[in-house]
Amino acid sequence: MSGGANVAGVDDPGGRASAIGLDRVWMIYHTREAETAALAQMSLEVAPQEFVAVVGPSGCGKSTVLSLVAGLIKPTSGSVEVCGETVTGPSGHVGYMLQQDCLYEWRTILGNALLGLEVQRAVTRESVAVVRRMLNAYGLGEFENHYPCHLSGGMRQRAALVRTLATRPDVLLLDEPLSALDYQTRLEVSEDLYRIMRAEGLTVLMVTHDISEAIAMSDRVLVMSRRPGRIKSSHKINLTCERQTPIGRREAPEFRAYFNAIWKELTADGHAVGSAPAIART
Repeated sequence: MSGGANVAGVDDPGGRASAIGLDRVWMIYHTREAETAALAQMSLEVAPQEFVAVVGPSGCGKSTVLSLVAGLIKPTSGSVEVCGETVTGPSGHVGYMLQQDCLYEWRTILGNALLGLEVQRAVTRESVAVVRRMLNAYGLGEFENHYPCHLSGGMRQRAALVRTLATRPDVLLLDEPLSALDYQTRLEVSEDLYRIMRAEGLTVLMVTHDISEAIAMSDRVLVMSRRPGRIKSSHKINLTCERQTPIGRREAPEFRAYFNAIWKELTADGHAVGSAPAIART
């Protein structure tokens, strides 16, 4: 297996300047009864235009990391930076795509795609034209006046992605964006998302429970420890295959070795996560 794992408390993006940076972050949630440490000394870096996937046990703080990068919550201590700026709240640098498409059923697909621009008060004749071009490019042009109930699950996810990209973010956060889809549709949409995000030149940080999906889509896979979460290891993904697409990458001879290595780390931590090991043989 080429690449291998770097085991360290601080993640290494390969010496490049960071688009995303967390430095010794603690995140502690407080209630009247107790406090819970979600993250402990969490450090990671993601380089510009790099696609990084994060896997880990349930409850280890993966989604907390995304919320910190998005500026939705503030760390108890430590620092979070996006594009060289300290994160103090939501910003136009970051787009966030959730597990559900969250399309408004009473708005057309075009109306949904323009929602982020409306919130930013940035709807212009030019921006509407750009969104229409994106809908056309992603196979949704003829459906711009349809409502979400008329679209398949995969088409709805593409519409949600157009809505996210319409605000022209530099960084895209993905919180299990394909988990609500059936397996076949999930594979098909992963191809679409991969192609679109590479074409747009985005920096991507994706959380997933699916180890195969993480390996097939990303440049690196970060493995988190149990709560309080930290980066346990970093796997640089180097796959030798003709088709550098999520489906094509699954056929690479190194794929199974990456899968088994990451699976072993996760199960050694006392929690199984992701697909069963048999998936590695696909």
